[in-house]
Amino acid sequence: MPNPILYNKKFDELNEEEKKLLEINKKTIADFVEQSSSISDVNYATRNAHAKTYAVSKGIFLVDPNIPEFLKPFFDKEKFDLFIRLSNAQFKIKNSKRDIPAYGFAVQIRDENNNLLSNYPLVNFPLFPVNSVSTFLKLFTAINLFYIKKWSSLFSLITQIIKAIPSVFTGSFIRNTFKLFSKRNDFILSFDYHSVGAYRLGDYMMKIKLSPKSVNKNMDKKQNIKKALKNYLQRNDFTADVLIQLCYDLKDQPINKLNVEWKNSPYIKIGEVKIEKNSLLDPRDCSNELLSFNPFESKVIFQPVGKIQKLRDGAYKISVQTRRKINKLLHGKKN
Repeated sequence: MPNPILYNKKFDELNEEEKKLLEINKKTIADFVEQSSSISDVNYATRNAHAKTYAVSKGIFLVDPNIPEFLKPFFDKEKFDLFIRLSNAQFKIKNSKRDIPAYGFAVQIRDENNNLLSNYPLVNFPLFPVNSVSTFLKLFTAINLFYIKKWSSLFSLITQIIKAIPSVFTGSFIRNTFKLFSKRNDFILSFDYHSVGAYRLGDYMMKIKLSPKSVNKNMDKKQNIKKALKNYLQRNDFTADVLIQLCYDLKDQPINKLNVEWKNSPYIKIGEVKIEKNSLLDPRDCSNELLSFNPFESKVIFQPVGKIQKLRDGAYKISVQTRRKINKLLHGKKN
C-alpha cells in the first residue's frame, strides 16, 4: 500500500455562505432544544438528534496485540475504559414497540485517570445522504423548524428534501439502503456500526467499523427494543471487532464525499469492544442521559475530519449548551 494521506485543516474549511447558514442552523437547534421537553413529552431537554436512549453501559476496549507497528503509538495500553450509549436517531422521543431502525452506538474512551481521550458516535448506516454543506444546512434547519412550527413550515421542509434527493442516487447508498431495509427487524446489537465520516488518528485519517461477534439477529423480537436490549445485556457478554480503514487516495477514499463507501483500503483490526453482562448503568439517572459523546471534545488528534463533520462541532456545542441551561432550570443540574 502507498503511504497514508496526512491530515490538513483545508479538509475542514467552510466558505462564507456556509458559515452564515451554520449560524442560522444553530439558532434553530437552540430553539428546538428549548422546546424539546414538550415536543417529546418528557421532563428534561433532549438532544436534537439521537434523543431516544435505549441503554447506557460501561465497557472495555481491548487492543489487538497484532496491530501494525506504525499504529502502536496510539494504543499504549492493553485496554481502555469505555462508556457506551445505544440510541435511536429520531428527534422526538415516543414510546413504541418498534422504532425506525436508525440506531446509534456511541463510544467514549477514557484513560486510567478517567480523563476523556475520544468520543465516537457510530451509527448502523455507513453513509450520509448529502455532500453539499449548504444543502445539508438548509435541510437540517427545515427539519428543526418543522418540529417547532409544525405545518406552517411543511412546504419549506418538502422543498429542501426534494433538493437533497439527487445525492442518494449512488450505487453505495442504494445498496446500503436495501441492506438496511432487509435487516429492519433485526436485534439492535446484531448490526455493524460505522463512523460515516472520517476521523483523525494522529496525522492519519480513518473510518471506523464496529462488527459484532455471535449476536442472534432474531433476539427477543416480540419485546420492544429497550427491554430486549436490557434483557440481553443482563444475561450475556457482548463483543465486537473494531476495524479501521485509512485514507491513501482521495479518489478512492474521499473525505468530503460521504454518500459513497471507501474502496481499495483494507480493514485493519485494532481491537475489540466488550460489554460484560450486568454492566448497564441506570438510564433514569439524569447524569447518564446527559453524557456527552461530542467527538469535538476528544483530544485534537482523534477529532472528526471534513466539512460536513465540521458542522457537527457547532451543532453539538449549541445543543449541549442549551440542554445544560434548560436542565439546570428544570432540575438544578449543570449537565
